Amino acid sequence: MIKHRDQCNQRCPPGREIYRDGAVSVFSIDGKHNRVYCQNLCLLSKLFLDHKTLYYDVDPFMFYVVTESDATGSHIVGYFSKEKNSANDYNLACILTFPQHQRSGFGKFIISVSYELSKLEKKIGSPEKPLSDLGKLSYRSYWTYTLFHLFSDKNNRNLSIAEIANKTCIRTEDIISTLQTLKMVKHFRGQWVIHIDIARVQAYVDKWKGKEVRLCKGELLRGVEEDNFADLDENGNNSAGSNKKRKEAGDASTAVVRGVDGRFGG
Repeated sequence: MIKHRDQCNQRCPPGREIYRDGAVSVFSIDGKHNRVYCQNLCLLSKLFLDHKTLYYDVDPFMFYVVTESDATGSHIVGYFSKEKNSANDYNLACILTFPQHQRSGFGKFIISVSYELSKLEKKIGSPEKPLSDLGKLSYRSYWTYTLFHLFSDKNNRNLSIAEIANKTCIRTEDIISTLQTLKMVKHFRGQWVIHIDIARVQAYVDKWKGKEVRLCKGELLRGVEEDNFADLDENGNNSAGSNKKRKEAGDASTAVVRGVDGRFGG
């Protein structure tokens, strides 16, 4: 390790830096173009993720590495990967915050990066299921934070599930499961509606005031257009078949949304 450190002159991940906010940066790395680096990253993550199985076939994935920089270079905090062409519009395949950086807000930051990318792609996304126990906690925390801050604006208290999904890019089933966990869904006049407890929402938002919350600032993302592989097949060509499949998936998603399109009540 000492020999490698002395001989290696690389001070940041390969790929493109697509985000910088102070000392925190995000690098976009194509698994096909930086195969060995991404394979090594997957092998390293297997030390901390019991369910991690993918480490060889990294070509179909993009990797987004989060770093903190100092005078000696950029140091990896964590990363997430996502499929270049996901039939189910998953916006995250694997996520890891390295142990020494856990409980520092980076988990929420990494998740927020995946959703900011979904907003740029104009897609409603969701992580691959099933989630690990730690993954469930991290996502439930992010979804709760996002929904409560959305509800704290009185202009957002009469939105449908579909409208919430369009604003946040969080998939409808994730919104519904979070609201059910928060006991904010009630049966009213033969249908299920969302019931907002304004005092509870305000208390939650006030709790976070004055605290440093690590979230990706969408306006600081740059150059991510090159990561949008939505219209390319595995050979890098335009794929009409893939477009048709995505349209059909979108139509099905719309049908689900209509079925749960309850308005806010109370």
